[in-house]
Amino acid sequence: MPLAAPIPILRIFDEAKARAFYLDFLGFREDWAHRFEPSLPLYLQVSKGGCVLHLSEHHGDCCPGAALRIATEGLEHFQAELLAKQYGNARPGVETKPWGREMSITDPFGNRLVFTSE
Repeated sequence: MPLAAPIPILRIFDEAKARAFYLDFLGFREDWAHRFEPSLPLYLQVSKGGCVLHLSEHHGDCCPGAALRIATEGLEHFQAELLAKQYGNARPGVETKPWGREMSITDPFGNRLVFTSE
């Protein structure tokens, strides 16, 4: 039985901050959004290349503070793009680790995204 790549669900608390971070800063695109009613929590799918994430304001879906490792080609180029945006809450750096290079960024809700390159 072949399995597909998992789609992580990350907890968010503020739609505007989530959109500013994931769409404007990281460059993900919004694939779709769902609410049962206008005043109820948002459930949003964003993607960039082959990376798909679900962002949820629903308290029962997941806990804040998750950590993801995302394999990335052109890590230094991605870092330069992010630094050029002068986002007020993150100035990511690339570090060399024994297992490869990585750039760690924490979203406004405490979720850590670690972009990796071998």
